[in-house]
Amino acid sequence: MSKPPKQIHLAAHFPGVNNTTVWSDPAAGSHIEFDSFAHFARTAERARFDFLFLAEGLRLREQGGTLYDLDVVGRPDTFTVLAALAAVTDRLGLTGTINSTFNEPYEVARQFASLDHLSGGRTAWNVVTSWDAFTGENFRRGGFLPQEERYSRAKEFLTTAHELFDSWRGDEILADQATGTFLRDARAGAFVHRGRHFDIHGRFDVPRSPQGRPVVFQAGDSDEGREFAAADADAVFSRYSTLKEGQAFYTDVKSRLARYGRRPDQLLILPAATFVLGDTDQEAAELAHQVRRQQVSGATAIKHLEFVWNRDLSAYDPEGPLPEVDPVVGEEHISRGRAQVRMYRDPLAVAREWRQLAEANKWSIRDLVIHTGNRQSFVGSPATVARTIDDFVQADAADGFILVPHITPGGLDAFADQVVPLLQERGVFRTEYEGTTLRDHLGLAHPDAVTPAGRAAS
Repeated sequence: MSKPPKQIHLAAHFPGVNNTTVWSDPAAGSHIEFDSFAHFARTAERARFDFLFLAEGLRLREQGGTLYDLDVVGRPDTFTVLAALAAVTDRLGLTGTINSTFNEPYEVARQFASLDHLSGGRTAWNVVTSWDAFTGENFRRGGFLPQEERYSRAKEFLTTAHELFDSWRGDEILADQATGTFLRDARAGAFVHRGRHFDIHGRFDVPRSPQGRPVVFQAGDSDEGREFAAADADAVFSRYSTLKEGQAFYTDVKSRLARYGRRPDQLLILPAATFVLGDTDQEAAELAHQVRRQQVSGATAIKHLEFVWNRDLSAYDPEGPLPEVDPVVGEEHISRGRAQVRMYRDPLAVAREWRQLAEANKWSIRDLVIHTGNRQSFVGSPATVARTIDDFVQADAADGFILVPHITPGGLDAFADQVVPLLQERGVFRTEYEGTTLRDHLGLAHPDAVTPAGRAAS
């Protein structure tokens, strides 16, 4: 007897600060006006998605000391946007990236607990660290932490936040009007945490939320990040969206769970995925090519090449050959605050590889950037995309996908209307929400409240 097919988890990433968003397309709207967020969230909820995901940008990126205006710049405060969306949605989960390097556990726990109450238990926290001194300049500590320190702080940050959430069991509020007794436990919210990074004690002032505590996401891909996810996360926001890479990541991270006393189904793997739909596979492929050329204008191609060359290349023709000069290697970089700087740790080797590719394929600078940059994950007719997504999940390359459309806010509409019904017909995606909290949607158990070891007596 064959086992039933895995159910697919789907989420929607509101595309903000990234160059894959085609803000210049006539169909594109604002990336900071609330109407855009509301349209996007309502589409995701109409399609019965698990959650909406907001990334976080703590500083605008620069190129040569000026704002990189080819990206969509700016990101309103995550909590403000999610709180507003809680009022215009009923079931959709609300996930936000909040940095553990420049914030404090009490403040973040209080904000998430409040949002979880406002939304009826629909929140999730994507726990990230910050890697660069450039972003750190915006904060009083300044600078940045070495990688091992970042994860040490993040782990203790999350532990402390959980102690704060769990300082309320959930049964303390009696509110007996006849006797005038409001609390049955006067110790509610009391906590003590003594650790390397945090030394705090007091009373947490938000009662236990509807889903116990927010769902925890993690997005790091390093060995430390994978271990952190296996120990403490409920879901992983992965960058692997090809079948082979996805299966390798899936197997690696899930295999780490046993050492923490966890089962494979207690951690979901959800890669980011882009898509282009057409009436036929051929039409979709042609549209995908057009989208890539929209995403990589001539000016954008030059900027991307500067990530590797670390020098001003504005005099070069994007439709011409790659520079003959070599990249500048050094600590100071022309591109500040960009993850790509970390991707190209050996720029001389990358330059050699790219020159060989360009020569072999007769590619211009722009052609090279188009072909070596981010490609669409799923391209095809709705039937092809639905089948491919299902194949990936059933083959344990993912538990679902976080979809990133290239148009805001209407880029998710076609997927909701054309692909989701096909997944529902296959019996691998819900037709209605079966629960009210994000933990319900993700199939995660409600965490039992435990009295923290360091809880203070009243």
